Amino acid sequence: MTVNMTKGQAISLQKNDGGSLTAVRMGLGWQAAPRRGLFGSRTREIDLDASAVLFADKQPVDVVFFRHLVSDDGSVRHTGDNLVGGVGQGGDDEAILVDLQRLPVHIDQIVFTVNSFTGQTFQEVQNAFCRLVDETNGQELARYTLAGGGQYTAQIMAKVHRNGPGWTMTALGNPANGRTFQDLMPAILPLL
Repeated sequence: MTVNMTKGQAISLQKNDGGSLTAVRMGLGWQAAPRRGLFGSRTREIDLDASAVLFADKQPVDVVFFRHLVSDDGSVRHTGDNLVGGVGQGGDDEAILVDLQRLPVHIDQIVFTVNSFTGQTFQEVQNAFCRLVDETNGQELARYTLAGGGQYTAQIMAKVHRNGPGWTMTALGNPANGRTFQDLMPAILPLL
């Protein structure tokens, strides 16, 4: 059963049977919002990029994004860059796979971001979401839908963090400005 999350809401990633998740997929999706023009509605392609920043004790230690598709330890993997969005009509346009069992013990948080590499604002985006899927069985566990547009070029979507022996996901939904994950670091750090 999917939990539709609200900004700031946290959910445990323990399975119903008490076991822990072993592998998850953070899927991101979006569509270009139609714009009214002199000759009717039209859309412009939107190139959003998903990133996962891995932290150890509030220090960034690795990142997975379209130019670095696999973490140095191999536990986190990006499925590839989507330059237009909306391809899946509600499915994932970009996805980041996390093998929770292979994550080094010093990694305590992973922050997932999405940014407009081409500088378009979220006013030009609709139906943006991130969702967490149990990669072992394909079951969607949680979904956070971005409501409203805005004059910003990035969104700090969610974080997955250690909570004792297990993991917790928190929907963040914080708007930010930047074309790459590096530009977002000043906005990410206060959320750790």
